[in-house]
Amino acid sequence: MLLAGLNTHILIQHFPGGGSYCLNMSGTLFAGLLLFMLKVCNGEPTYAGLQRLEDSRGQNNHVYLTPRWALQLVNDSLPYSRADRFCRGQFSSLVSLDQSEDQRGVQELLQLTVVRTPVWVRDPSKADSRPVAFSRQYLQFSAFSFPKESHEGFAHINISFPALEAVSVCVRVQWEPKWNDVSTIFSYAAPVFTNEFQLRGQVNMHGRVLLALIIQGKHLPYKASFWNDGAWHHICVTWSRSSNLWTIYVDGVQKDMGSGSETRRDIYGDGILILGQDQDSFGGNFTEPFFGNITDLNVWSSCLETRHVHALNSCSAITPKKLFSWNLDLISSHPIVKVVQALLFCPAAHQQMELQGCPTVQSQSNLPPLLGLADCSDLQPFICKSRKERFQKMKELSESQSSQPSAFMNQLIKLSNMSQPVLGQQPSGINNLTQAMVLLNISVQALEETQEELQPEDMVSLVQLLSLTSDVPSEPSVHSENSSNEKIQELSQHFISVADSIISEDNALKWQAIKEVVNGPMDVVKSIDQMVTRLSSRLTAETDHLTIQSPNIRVEVQHQKLEDESKGSSFCGPETEKHAGLDCISVPHQKIQDLHNNGFYKLTLVNTWYGSLRPLLSLEENITLEPTVTDGSQRYLGTVLGSSVISSTVLGDNQPVSTEVQIQLQHRVQFSKDTMYDPVCAFWDFNLSPEAGGWWNTKGCEVVSKHQAFTVCYCNHTTNFALLLQVYETQRSPENEKALQVLTFIGCGVSLCGLLFTFILFVAVGVPKSDRTTVHKNLIGALGVAELLLMCSDWAAENQAACFVVTALLHLFFMASFSWMLVEGLLLWSKVVSVNISEDRRMKLYYVIGWGLPVLIVAVTLAVSADKYKADHHCWLSVKTDTIWAFVGPVIFVLAVNAVVLCRVVMVTISSANRRAKMLSPSSASKMQTFDLTWAVTRPVLILLPVLGLTWLCGVLVHLSVVLAYGFIVLNSFQGLYIFLVYAVYNSEVRNAIKRIKEKRKALSFTNCSQPTSFLPSQRAPVTSWNCRQPTPSSPETSETSGPTSSTSTSLVIKNGQGKPSDSSHPSNGLFTLLPSGKRYRSLWTKTTRSRNSFFPTAVRLLNSAC
Repeated sequence: MLLAGLNTHILIQHFPGGGSYCLNMSGTLFAGLLLFMLKVCNGEPTYAGLQRLEDSRGQNNHVYLTPRWALQLVNDSLPYSRADRFCRGQFSSLVSLDQSEDQRGVQELLQLTVVRTPVWVRDPSKADSRPVAFSRQYLQFSAFSFPKESHEGFAHINISFPALEAVSVCVRVQWEPKWNDVSTIFSYAAPVFTNEFQLRGQVNMHGRVLLALIIQGKHLPYKASFWNDGAWHHICVTWSRSSNLWTIYVDGVQKDMGSGSETRRDIYGDGILILGQDQDSFGGNFTEPFFGNITDLNVWSSCLETRHVHALNSCSAITPKKLFSWNLDLISSHPIVKVVQALLFCPAAHQQMELQGCPTVQSQSNLPPLLGLADCSDLQPFICKSRKERFQKMKELSESQSSQPSAFMNQLIKLSNMSQPVLGQQPSGINNLTQAMVLLNISVQALEETQEELQPEDMVSLVQLLSLTSDVPSEPSVHSENSSNEKIQELSQHFISVADSIISEDNALKWQAIKEVVNGPMDVVKSIDQMVTRLSSRLTAETDHLTIQSPNIRVEVQHQKLEDESKGSSFCGPETEKHAGLDCISVPHQKIQDLHNNGFYKLTLVNTWYGSLRPLLSLEENITLEPTVTDGSQRYLGTVLGSSVISSTVLGDNQPVSTEVQIQLQHRVQFSKDTMYDPVCAFWDFNLSPEAGGWWNTKGCEVVSKHQAFTVCYCNHTTNFALLLQVYETQRSPENEKALQVLTFIGCGVSLCGLLFTFILFVAVGVPKSDRTTVHKNLIGALGVAELLLMCSDWAAENQAACFVVTALLHLFFMASFSWMLVEGLLLWSKVVSVNISEDRRMKLYYVIGWGLPVLIVAVTLAVSADKYKADHHCWLSVKTDTIWAFVGPVIFVLAVNAVVLCRVVMVTISSANRRAKMLSPSSASKMQTFDLTWAVTRPVLILLPVLGLTWLCGVLVHLSVVLAYGFIVLNSFQGLYIFLVYAVYNSEVRNAIKRIKEKRKALSFTNCSQPTSFLPSQRAPVTSWNCRQPTPSSPETSETSGPTSSTSTSLVIKNGQGKPSDSSHPSNGLFTLLPSGKRYRSLWTKTTRSRNSFFPTAVRLLNSAC
């Protein structure tokens, strides 16, 4: 793309062997506005090659096409900064040589064009500058304070100066805002001549400090200037006898230069350097005092270059040797002058700058290109790089524009005739604010007088105009006309008007048509932010508050001096019929106070509201973010932009700083009743996918509160903010949600009662102690406490501290519940697989797994992510972070292990059922086999599935159907009731213990002579003796054998493998009816089952052991 002049003649020639393409177009266009004048008369080549583009001045710019990129060599020699601005104005960038494809392309381009001079390229290692925390950008200096109360203050540099053929002096000053008379910053007097070298300044009626040099008695004019805003400013002055040239730099920028005295001699040596006073005599008779602060004075015996001054302004060290370096020990001062501490802006303290120069590349014959460095102010050609698809799309748009100009472009051509004497030709872009004001004024007139809508090619031209204008330096050059503040405000208003016409909602489809050329509407936002920030100091020169408004954009610039009681700052977008409710952004009072406490003098806030970006950005690809709602109740559909865009830039002492902000954004999207949304606070990150112009980022932003109509966000930095709404399709109606909540509460209540009764029965009825019953008790206790906490969690949600504690306890006891379910599985496995481990050692391991492991998991989780531990609105782990995996991960492991255990039990049960079926008679085997196999599978599954926690696997499928959600709630909230039925109601040990208690009570009701003392006849004393004393409850023999013999025998009947009572005539059965339960019972029962495998299958033993 080229900048068009009044008569545009473009010749595109393709070589070698590519044919000829030509276009002659005559038209009167205003200079500086980019038009796309690349018309292709024949077919466009599809292979890589060189194209020559001839601009209006007859210079050839060459484009080399690679498979992916278009490399354009621009023969306009420009400084590095302007070359970089030019490429960005072409929707491209300076080429970097970090990729081999770019290196080959640059080498071939330079060899084909026979360019032997260095050309500018980009350093890929240089990161884009960003506002960072002020604590990392500012350094503390010791400074001299010259109070206004006395005119006697001065400071004397106590060193000896030689004769100087060149000199450079740099100093940082903070001018007293209320002093307007002539003041001397420093003066150097020699014994033979007093006014040898001196820098002085005075404040004009516009509030600017004008600077002037006195060199060897010659008083030079007051031209260089800076605003008398009370901020620190860096001033450098240089002089050289050989060139007889002097220069004044302010804040790293050259402000004035000229020739020195006519004598052309060295500056005399052995002089005296005084700060803050003019020496009317050698070392005395002070006049024209300075009021304010001075620090960081340095003197060199050489003439510094521009790059050195720019580096010094950023507090970077440079190589030229100093005559004097700032050191208070080498300075004597008047008693009225005090030493104070100053906090100075030093970006080089955060990121070291490249002082050696800017990168270049130079072609060599038959050799790779030579990389080098050159002074950034040198004039060099340069290479711009853009995507090949973008280059081709630009040619298509230019062809359309040239063949049939739009109504806007015709009106623009008409208006440019009237402006021809003012504009002139600017083939290299827009160089100053005067040109920018004229171009914007003509564009606004053309937009107002054109009735038709903008065309895609018109929008591309206007986007580029805004980009070029935003890159123009805010301070006018020395030789250009000084624009008034009213003109600056008019320029800003026209800039916003042009931007508003581009980002109008009516242009949504047109943005899609030019997306291959322009990254998107956020490019316009970037230009607005850059332009207003650059002009902020001039916009607030005469006022502390300025507002610029258009239908879709509102800009507000606020300026305030920081004091001990500085206020907070807030900004809101407009409230209209279309945008009900206010979008606001504010900087907290405490953060502004922190800036003041860290030495900032003034604060400027640039706030912007964009009301029409949502429809334009909604046409982009679906925003990819991880869903924040993952409980299965809703199905994630995608993420959309759901609010206006609001931005804030904070300037401390005219330098960008990063601070915290709070944002309130209205919800601008309407959804159907079947959809819900969850807001996410985000900002547009231009450094994320820079080739695409940036993307949404959520780092450093979080939701403070959610409301029906708006959301409040907090972010720890300043940029462009918006709400992203994650849209979900509701899987369950509000009625179903309410029913599931009620069912959960009822189920937990019933389960809690069941668990409590089960635990009481285990303790009260005297169930024999074993590892199995101990594991049951721990599981019951952990699960009971967990469900009690779950029922109380809704009440604790109102108190953050209580909710955090409840969350940690819920995490602990639910983890303990699953850990003991794992122990249940391990215990059952030990019954199936022979494990050579004692019961005592096994129980110690079980306790470590059941309680130690949950405590460890919860402790580590709290230590690692305490700030992200709890969910926002309920007492449970946050599902928006990785914290939830501290529960889900162990649960998945437990369920996997228990699933393996269950499969093993089922296999053993089936095997036992098959052996039993083979022992049946052939006639009944076929009928019984199917039933036995079915029952062999069903029985362990029904018994062990809830106990091992495997019903929680249903939670994975709850999002598929509301029926599965009800099933999950029923299976798990009633888990305690099921444990009560299995462990208590149908547990043979509990039932036997209860029967023994009943029998004992019956025995206690007999008289002292109603029961014999023993049912076991002694071999030594066969005669039964009767005791008339009533048995005591503590007698173990009485408690275990009391009651009639028939009753005891009935309670201890052992069924054989066929489900029938065992033969009472068998000797072993007689022992079973007489021996009490306990170790002897289990031992004898084990021996009996080993001798009667056909009647006691292994599966029955395992299930009896499990239950």
